[in-house]
Amino acid sequence: MGRIGREEFLSSHKLPLTVVLDNIRSLHNVGSVFRTSDAFRVERIVLCGITATPPSAEIHKTALGAEDVVPWQHFPDTMEAVAMLKNEGYEVYSIEQCEGSVALQDFPLQGGKRYAVIMGNEVKGVQQQVVDASDGAIEIPQFGTKHSLNVSVTAGMVIWEFAKKFGWV
Repeated sequence: MGRIGREEFLSSHKLPLTVVLDNIRSLHNVGSVFRTSDAFRVERIVLCGITATPPSAEIHKTALGAEDVVPWQHFPDTMEAVAMLKNEGYEVYSIEQCEGSVALQDFPLQGGKRYAVIMGNEVKGVQQQVVDASDGAIEIPQFGTKHSLNVSVTAGMVIWEFAKKFGWV
């Protein structure tokens, strides 16, 4: 199937995107984000607060080894991660429904820039202080009775859209 190995993955060109997980409770969601990040060669994942870190059998159950190839780091506080990313020159966006948010399909990417997207807690979403510290917010339009999506589904949709806009797919 033409899959690359670990060493080739680590040295390969990456999508200029970092995924930040802000206090994610479910280890299965964390594993799923690792697996999707592997599929699209995301630069790294930043795990914050209560978000579990590898090694973990529960993360591995859905990551299927992606946690061993996608670079990751952990911060006790998401605000520390946002500050680090901004220091590194990233544009940081919360994935959240809020005043002034831009629909995912309308979000304009600029070549040559690196982006970070923050996915929030399954119940509370992205912390308000983190939204406030972000460069903006992106939301996925929804048309049903619910006002949120599972965090791993959201991550998949956002990563896919970024890959598409950067011309990867």
